[in-house]
Amino acid sequence: MSDNRLVYSTDMGRISEPKVDQEPAGKVFKDGFIRIERQTKGRKGKGVMLVVGIDSKEHDFKKLAKTIKSKMGQGGAVKEGVIEVQGDDRDKLKAILETLKFKVKIAGG
Repeated sequence: MSDNRLVYSTDMGRISEPKVDQEPAGKVFKDGFIRIERQTKGRKGKGVMLVVGIDSKEHDFKKLAKTIKSKMGQGGAVKEGVIEVQGDDRDKLKAILETLKFKVKIAGG
């Protein structure tokens, strides 16, 4: 049960683990498609579209999000490897992403 690692020392205080390079957050799908999901949970009923499945090694999320938001005429953000766009016009978002040479699927209801 005990793994004998030091958690707290009276000399130094809390001991933190060395940070290991982590994989970038966000899910990349094997079929090569990116998904557009709709989410309202935790947003007081306001709808938000989530663009999921973009490979962070190939694309810059901030530049891509800026392009999408300007073409949509709506606000949004980049959080943990997911691009969030305000509103619920998934068909328009799908068309914009397809013009940017992405394979897109609309996920969820």
